[in-house]
Amino acid sequence: MNRTSVRVAASFAVLLCVPLAARQAQVPQFGAANRTVAIYATVTGARGRLVPDLTREDFAVDDNGKRQTLTLFSNDIQPITVIILLDRSGSMKPNFELEEQGAEAFVHAMLPADKARIGSFAKNIQIDPDDFTSDRDALITILRTGLQEDGPTPLWNAVDRGVDKLLIEQGRRVILVFTDGVDMPLQFTNHNKSLKDAMKRAEEHDIMVYAIGLSGENGMPAPIGRGADRGRGGMPGGFGGRGGGGNTGGQMQMQGPDEGLPKIAAATGGGYFELASPRDLASTFAHVADELHHQYALGFTPDKLDGKMHDLTLHLARPEYTARARKRYLASKAAGMP
Repeated sequence: MNRTSVRVAASFAVLLCVPLAARQAQVPQFGAANRTVAIYATVTGARGRLVPDLTREDFAVDDNGKRQTLTLFSNDIQPITVIILLDRSGSMKPNFELEEQGAEAFVHAMLPADKARIGSFAKNIQIDPDDFTSDRDALITILRTGLQEDGPTPLWNAVDRGVDKLLIEQGRRVILVFTDGVDMPLQFTNHNKSLKDAMKRAEEHDIMVYAIGLSGENGMPAPIGRGADRGRGGMPGGFGGRGGGGNTGGQMQMQGPDEGLPKIAAATGGGYFELASPRDLASTFAHVADELHHQYALGFTPDKLDGKMHDLTLHLARPEYTARARKRYLASKAAGMP
């Protein structure tokens, strides 16, 4: 698909979203001042189709196993503040244009109140512009002219940096990360962030992580020699992503995206999509935007703020549907509530 086709399809999607924009209501007031814990939920039915028309009575929430009274409920479209993080590893280089077009489809699907910044991770972690913006043209210009060249894959460092940039923002905050490989910063220091580090911060600050992983045709040479294979968390022979060389002499083996992606998405209430072809990127990015615009906003007042992580369990009265929402929150006056 060329850029012209993507732009035409995205423009048509924007026209379809006009009635959605008209439905945008006042943003629910979550925050430490009124001690309301925010839960954003995605509900799907058969074949993953979104279910947008449930009522307050269809939901129930447990805090550490204790049923709570919902003090807030909304199924109106709520604005999002999002950082899009794009993998610029060496193995992605043949698909850079498709990657850019995919992110462009998300930008075209943004509603007027949505705000975004564009990030890329390779030799550096670069996030532009300096402030969140609703200017689609500015964001598309960054995608077409401002992304990095190929390099390694500092995946969890990039997600952690995304959390930093979202801390002072209000409302529903989202990181949308795309990668075709495992975390591989190639910076041999003690300053690299792990999946555990990134997940902990995202959970504590109620930041939702959506992830898109690309598997498919790229492979990594199988190492030769005792101790050479250290698994997904070990040091590979290639440079960035899922390939790139290395004098291993082994046969090519398939290696999927980082196993931490579905874990952090599930923990924070986001979603994970694994693709077999980069040609599906544009439709998947657009699908993520559609999901974000059809989430339910729920809230309850906790019994106590003890500074600890609490388990959240979301129940649906209708068993034929499935709900995704964050699993925990930090019961603190200063953190864990947006």
